[in-house]
Amino acid sequence: MASDYDADFYAWALEQARLLRAGRFSQLDVEHVAEEIEDLGKRERRALQSRLGVLLGHLLKWRHQPDYPNRKSWRATINTQRRSLAQLLDENPSLRAGLGQVIERAYADGVDLAVAETPLDYDAFPAACPWTIDEILGDHWPQAAPA
Repeated sequence: MASDYDADFYAWALEQARLLRAGRFSQLDVEHVAEEIEDLGKRERRALQSRLGVLLGHLLKWRHQPDYPNRKSWRATINTQRRSLAQLLDENPSLRAGLGQVIERAYADGVDLAVAETPLDYDAFPAACPWTIDEILGDHWPQAAPA
C-alpha cells in the first residue's frame, strides 16, 4: 500500500475511504492514514494563521492610513476575513486554545503585508499586536494611530 500512497495519492485516498466504510480495518495503510489525519489538523491551523495575517494587515492599514482615499476594499477584506475566521473557529473550536500564539505569529505576517501595500516601513507599526482577540475578531474598527 505504501507504493500506492507514493505513486497516486488520490487513488490511495479513495481506496482508504472505501476500506474504512467497508469496515476492512486490517487492510488499511494505518501509518499513512494517521499521518494524513494529523496533516488535516495542521492545515486548519495554517489557515487560521493565514487569515489572521491578512486581517491584521488590513487592520494595520486601516489604523495607520486613516486618510487613504479608498478604504472600502480594506473594510470589505476585514469583514470577509472576520466572517471566515468565525466560521473556521466555529467548525474547529479547539483552535481557540492556542489563538494567542497564532495571533503573535500572524501579526508578523500582517505587518509584512501592511509594509508591502503602503508607503510605511516596519518602524511605523507596533512591535506587538495592539489589539485583543475580541477586538481582532469582533466589530472593532481601530482609531487612527497616535501621531
